[in-house]
Amino acid sequence: MAALAATAGGALGAPAAAEGETPAGQVDFPTQCLAPQEAGRPPADGRTTARITVNDPAPRVGDTVTVTYQVLGTPALNPVGGELPADTLTPAGRILLAGAQSGEVTVVGAQRNDPVPAGAPLPAVTMTGTFTVTAPGEITLAPGAYSLHTGHLVDLDTTCTASAPAGAPVAARLTATGLPTANLRTVRPAAAHGRPGAGVEVTAVGFPPGAAVTVAGRAGAAETADRVNATADDLGTAVVKLPVTDRATTAVIAYEGAAWSAGRGSGPAAYTVVDAAPPTSGTQKVTATVEPGALGMTQAGEDITLGAVPYGDGGAAPGRIGTVTVTDARGGPAGWSLTGKVTDFTGPGGIRIPGASLSWTPSCVAAPGSLGPCTPGSAGVVGPEGALLAATADAPRVGGTFTIDAAVTLHVPPYTPPGAYTAVLTLTLS
Repeated sequence: MAALAATAGGALGAPAAAEGETPAGQVDFPTQCLAPQEAGRPPADGRTTARITVNDPAPRVGDTVTVTYQVLGTPALNPVGGELPADTLTPAGRILLAGAQSGEVTVVGAQRNDPVPAGAPLPAVTMTGTFTVTAPGEITLAPGAYSLHTGHLVDLDTTCTASAPAGAPVAARLTATGLPTANLRTVRPAAAHGRPGAGVEVTAVGFPPGAAVTVAGRAGAAETADRVNATADDLGTAVVKLPVTDRATTAVIAYEGAAWSAGRGSGPAAYTVVDAAPPTSGTQKVTATVEPGALGMTQAGEDITLGAVPYGDGGAAPGRIGTVTVTDARGGPAGWSLTGKVTDFTGPGGIRIPGASLSWTPSCVAAPGSLGPCTPGSAGVVGPEGALLAATADAPRVGGTFTIDAAVTLHVPPYTPPGAYTAVLTLTLS
């Protein structure tokens, strides 16, 4: 864990659809627009043509998604008595989330429009906003109410809502994936070698209580014929006697399910079958055992001090995490993942800056001789839900030393009271 401290648009374009096709994300729904009382106009009933697009249709939990809400046609009319001048119309609205994550996204647009004649429909507008993904699964996005604020002579707001009982139809969908979860499954043979057919006591730990556990021999990435089944006790532990008869066996593993996988299996523990047959005259058999190590990490430094931002303006407080070194000496086919999450920042008088205001840009470098590359996580929000910092993929042979770094930025809101704001960043390796 590390402590962090800080001291205190234009319209988006979209690809064109082929002639005769409805662009992706575009919907049409009945709408009623209420003119401001000052305009003395009755409600305007008609249809809204809207389009919703996202910058990332397949985010991870913890990522920030940018949403664009375009109102391409509206029944709302110019509420002023004469012509509405250019650049006096400001749109704002809501996007409704449902499915794996519910809630609303507030979107706003720039004060930008061509002149609108008296009594004419108000023009198309574009609004944008962001939200942080908090749950894996499919998330749907539907147009919510929108308001068109005119600031000529007097401030007037025209509010438009879907008039159908079910509201506006779903316009966009995205599918979010969760963060990797820690795998604590481990296998421990009582001995590192034995004669053919000798049984070795094996302890498998870290499994769900009551899980069906298979303990098996392995030669490289393939299983051998040595195998025994057991059931984990209330502590998630299974102790078995594994007869090792296959001379090809070089390691022991344990797993749930029909076959070993990185998410539901242990790393391998070295085991060597020592042939008891006497050597022929003048020769000697030499046996060496390569013992597997562990997966671990170290981090340079403890606390992280971010740059200061001026009172009133707010802005970005930059910094870097302490460099992390991950060493994978397990010798098996399982990769690893390093994730991080951060608490809210607490300042004077208990004032908080949300943890979702902290974002990072990770980097990862594999040391020479390491087996396979290291993939950095996506740039984006860290937050209390967490985000991926770096990972390596499963492969027939993995291992090595990897150096991980990340530039971090805390977005401090304007007029945040002066003082030191502190949070805790926790990194988890699994």
